[in-house]
Amino acid sequence: MLRLERLPQDSRVMAWCSPLLAVLCTLITGGILFAALGHNPFTSLYSFFLGGVTDLYSLGELGVKVTPILLCATGLLLCYRANVWNIGAEGQFVAGGLCGGMVALAGLDNDSSYYTILILLAGMAGGMFWAGIAAWLKTAFQCNEILTTIMLNYIAFHLLQYGVHGPLRDPDGFNFPESALFNDNHLMPILIEGTRLHLGIVLAAVAVIGLIIVLRYSHLGFKITVQGKDDSAARFAGFSSKGLTWLVLLVCGALAGLAGAAEVDGPVGQITPYIASGYGYAAIIVVFLGRQSPFGIVLASILLGLTYLGGEVAQIKLSLPVSLTELFQGMLLFFLLACDLFIGYRIRFVRRPATA
Repeated sequence: MLRLERLPQDSRVMAWCSPLLAVLCTLITGGILFAALGHNPFTSLYSFFLGGVTDLYSLGELGVKVTPILLCATGLLLCYRANVWNIGAEGQFVAGGLCGGMVALAGLDNDSSYYTILILLAGMAGGMFWAGIAAWLKTAFQCNEILTTIMLNYIAFHLLQYGVHGPLRDPDGFNFPESALFNDNHLMPILIEGTRLHLGIVLAAVAVIGLIIVLRYSHLGFKITVQGKDDSAARFAGFSSKGLTWLVLLVCGALAGLAGAAEVDGPVGQITPYIASGYGYAAIIVVFLGRQSPFGIVLASILLGLTYLGGEVAQIKLSLPVSLTELFQGMLLFFLLACDLFIGYRIRFVRRPATA
């Protein structure tokens, strides 16, 4: 019979091979799924992952998808390094989009291009406020941040629905649940003419570089790492657990809120009920797939961005539902968790004892 046996120490090789195996298993399972649906598995997988990046415009679209995922993942990585299990990047993203969007609507008659900065700052403030609720509940009442951040996601989503169906709805929008279009002078600057790739990708790159500097070269990064590895050692060293919890959650909220504001002020250009596209949840997969490494989350963000494009391609070319994106992301997370088991365990075959 088979038995799981704990290894003397975790396998470093398996820790890095696990994401690759998870991707391979996802590809194999996806191929079987396409075959069962009557499509050629090889051409379907190619269309899903690479069919959406065939020219400069589609590469720009990939960058548009990667930007919010990478911004959210950068903040989540900081939280997880500190052993603060924030699952609320989606809610913080929506809160940032709402706050940034409301500022944009308030300044429709202001033609200054500098107003964009105010919109982004408002988005960061909204995300920080939303994350601050979870930080306060954790530090003041010891509430589990996993539960509170998940519940805050739903509250943020329903606030968005209330806004676009109520006070934020465009009075000239034929009763559609969406706000008025923002002033063109306030939209995020486009980096490459003929695409929708905007300044947000640069902000995401700056956030990743800042994360590397903080984690590798600062005393703050050392304190965050110590708290994440051993909370008792952090307290013994005099590090403030509550202070670090507040810090990482507020930074994560700011980055997720920035992503939300850049989304509504960039490719969307208004507040709609569809700004909550699951980027915050995808960022959680990115952090674990990237092994909580800044360089790893960049690669994983590109992969998850490809799944978003792939869902749209599958809908157009293969007549499959766009929800295929969520299916592939779910499979990827499932196989990653399954493969991660073998970082600390191995399977042994044990003979059954002979019966008399």
